[in-house]
Amino acid sequence: MRAHRRTSQNQQDFITSRYNRTGFGGKGNVALWYSQQQTSGCPLLLPPRIKPSNSCRFLQVAEICVILVLTLYDDVYNGTVTFLPLEENSEGKYQIKKCNIYQIQLTHIKDEEWSVSVVAAFPEDWFSDGIAYPKLEWLGSELLSKLAKWSVEQKPSEFKSTLSLISIAKYSKIYQDLKEKYKEMVKVWPEVTDPEKFVYEDVAIATYLLILWEEERKEKGLSKKQSFVDLGCGNGLLVHILNNEGHSGRGIDVRRRKIWDMYGPETHLEESTIIPGDSHLFPDTDWLIGNHSDELTPWIPVIASRSSYSCCYFVLPCCFFDFHGKYNRRQSKKTQYREYLDFVAQVGFVCGFHVEEDCLRIPSTKRVCLVGKNRTYPPTDCALIDKQITQFIDNRQTCAVVTCDGRVGFNHKDRTDGVCKELPENVTETAGTTWMPGFQPREKVEQIRNCASLPRDFVDDVVLSVANLLLNAAPQKSCSNMHGESMDTWNQGESLSLKEVAEHLNKETLKRLKSEYGGLQTLLKNNHQVFEVLNGRVHIRDWRKEKPSRKTKPEVKRRLSAEAFKTRLCWFFIHHPDGCSLPSESCPYAHGTEELRQSQIIKKKKHLQ
Repeated sequence: MRAHRRTSQNQQDFITSRYNRTGFGGKGNVALWYSQQQTSGCPLLLPPRIKPSNSCRFLQVAEICVILVLTLYDDVYNGTVTFLPLEENSEGKYQIKKCNIYQIQLTHIKDEEWSVSVVAAFPEDWFSDGIAYPKLEWLGSELLSKLAKWSVEQKPSEFKSTLSLISIAKYSKIYQDLKEKYKEMVKVWPEVTDPEKFVYEDVAIATYLLILWEEERKEKGLSKKQSFVDLGCGNGLLVHILNNEGHSGRGIDVRRRKIWDMYGPETHLEESTIIPGDSHLFPDTDWLIGNHSDELTPWIPVIASRSSYSCCYFVLPCCFFDFHGKYNRRQSKKTQYREYLDFVAQVGFVCGFHVEEDCLRIPSTKRVCLVGKNRTYPPTDCALIDKQITQFIDNRQTCAVVTCDGRVGFNHKDRTDGVCKELPENVTETAGTTWMPGFQPREKVEQIRNCASLPRDFVDDVVLSVANLLLNAAPQKSCSNMHGESMDTWNQGESLSLKEVAEHLNKETLKRLKSEYGGLQTLLKNNHQVFEVLNGRVHIRDWRKEKPSRKTKPEVKRRLSAEAFKTRLCWFFIHHPDGCSLPSESCPYAHGTEELRQSQIIKKKKHLQ
């Protein structure tokens, strides 16, 4: 397979852009070798077996060894990047997976015109598992267009470079050590969240804090390791790691997690609700941590400032909250994320901190952290800063009011006169302790809002509406099998963007979906039998194109196991104008009630009872 696009950007810029854009995310290790030659270009040859060592620079991406070859022809570069997937054998040694080797090539056409090519060495043997190895078609249809786009982009980054406040070399070493030390957590993770993402993300955050705190001890001449409190600690893994690495501290969260019981008594976690006020100050704590702390995020600089003059903070903002509730955008020229980061940084400045910004190396789109470890004022000015903080909060917040149904709400007008109406008798407040009347902490019982709790009739109506929209959006098309033979004229419908689909749904339906995490997209993905959502576009699923699970694929990852076969009705058999695209014997779903089988899982449960 060979596909190419043309671009007109300098080759060195292209390679830098590609590397920066695709060098992070996923799992495993990547070793980078660089070579520059003055002779004619040829790919570097790897030894038969490679065992990456600590002397190489590692990035957390898929298990691929990347060899970047830059060959110099006078003043013109000719670049080739060869991707050689590595697999570990039973002896712990790495061997090249030959069937998935591919290259990205940049070729000079003329003047300022360049060609970007993707070449697969053995396309007929290509293996795709949808995780580490993408589909072959994806290289040409998705990757290539992105490379061409990135190579000509010249917009500056909104954020600082990654790990700009600490030593990258030290970070790489400590991260690898901690990852090895805590990797077993992935195997025993009891939560429903993705273990690899959360374990390695918390390992990365812990690594960053350990180095940041080590540098602070050197700067301030401290010998004792810093203490901390993690506000909204969630699964508590970050607290567990920091405790294990010698830092005294605790985590507080409104809801206890299953995994807390696995850490042992050395890890200090508390189930408690934090209401910003005088009763939740930490005068004996060196650092406050807000790792995806949601509604507490803007309050953490305030709590740190009022706890003590020496208290510092670290926040990693994720969800957008103001002091009184959801954050409302005020500037359209910035992205919402950038605007919110600027707001949280402004809170730190108002609280008298010298706020520093950095980007973490974590598998998340929200990876910018804000650090406040030095004050901009002397200790004698604490009273003035405290008055400044109060005024800032008062100007942003709105007076707490109570609606007719008894709930605490807010009048969305800036309070500039410093006067707030008195709260009704049925709303109690302890004078002098709460800084924000009506502050709404996170609910103790987490609501399930992934569209799974929506009424079945509502879901069925949305599914049928969207399916009819796709089916009627384009004329019927014939399908061909792998041999080029016509299969039939079964209507596959047209693909539409999520935005286009949403425009055809009524306002009440959209409002109901908006209250669910993920909204329309989540509902469509949940109905996997009918739809396929790829790159923001919705397609009718054609089960003839579904590849059967490979024998080597783990049983838990098989999409339709033998136990689930014919335990649900086929949507296409009932609703599609052409019926199901598969014959009854091949379709994993029942063509009519007479084919329905009782779920083997239900049978087992009944047997156990």
